[in-house]
Amino acid sequence: MARHSITRRRLNLSALGLAALLALPLGAQAADTWPSRPITMVVPFPPGSSPDTLGRMVAEPLAQKLGQPIVVENKPGAGGNIGTRLVAQAKPDGYTILLTINGPIVTAPALYKSTLGYDPERDLQVVSMIGTSPNVLVVPADAPADNVQQFVERAKERPGELNYGTVGPGSSSHLGMAMLEQEAGISLLQIPYTGFPQVITSIVAGDVHAGFMVPGVAMPQVNAGKVKVLGITSLEESDVLPGLPTVASQGYPGFESISWDALFVPAGTPPEIVEKLNKNVLEVLAMPEVQEKMATLYFTAAPTTPAEAEEMIQAEKKKLTALIEKLGITLD
Repeated sequence: MARHSITRRRLNLSALGLAALLALPLGAQAADTWPSRPITMVVPFPPGSSPDTLGRMVAEPLAQKLGQPIVVENKPGAGGNIGTRLVAQAKPDGYTILLTINGPIVTAPALYKSTLGYDPERDLQVVSMIGTSPNVLVVPADAPADNVQQFVERAKERPGELNYGTVGPGSSSHLGMAMLEQEAGISLLQIPYTGFPQVITSIVAGDVHAGFMVPGVAMPQVNAGKVKVLGITSLEESDVLPGLPTVASQGYPGFESISWDALFVPAGTPPEIVEKLNKNVLEVLAMPEVQEKMATLYFTAAPTTPAEAEEMIQAEKKKLTALIEKLGITLD
């Protein structure tokens, strides 16, 4: 009898423990055990690209904090849309995360009306901004313009004759110049390329008259004296690009075109996992060694809450969607 009594007591205690576990919200249970296996970080751009490099800078210390490996997988194609769609359709369990830039989140929905295959607002949850960087407006070293005003004056004297290089219609390099054209009342000819290395090569050669681009590509040529910077696209001067004037300070107040990278998970990921991931990401972005590495790409760490990141995304989406619609750009 005593043995049966002890057995029943153990069974009762086990049942109570199971009942207590079942009483917990499913998200809390998942967050308590997450992560228990490796995490895949999808970067929808090629190896060696700035999102890839930035993602790997963050992935290693984040893996150490979470206690599980983070495997970076490059899924390039369609301006980042292919890899972004892959994560949008992934299981929302915290084991597939996305590090991407503005384009697939902000401008792609306005550019691709029927073939995008995902809706960022419906299918993805932002965790945090990772880093931000202004673009730079560069011209050949011997161009007869040393600031934005002089470039605009030259464009007005030669309407439709000056050109600029981009990495394709709807890209930040295109929309940045489209904003300047709109605000300055000038008209330039767009020449699309497959990547920024090709654009900067043509600017160095003098075949292209100007271009907005990421500083990681432009600054080595600036430092070599082969091109010059007329302005940067942040509202205020940048700590990672000291001494360079903003476009906004040269007669175009409010002019802003920022490149950013952010971390996302599939929509429906338990909020407790999102919170835990955000907490650890913010700790990583506060690390001086991570900030120093990001600065080598001319990026500034940009830790945010999910709500703060979403607010930034929506503000940018509103501005750029209106511009895309005004220009009548579609890529379907």
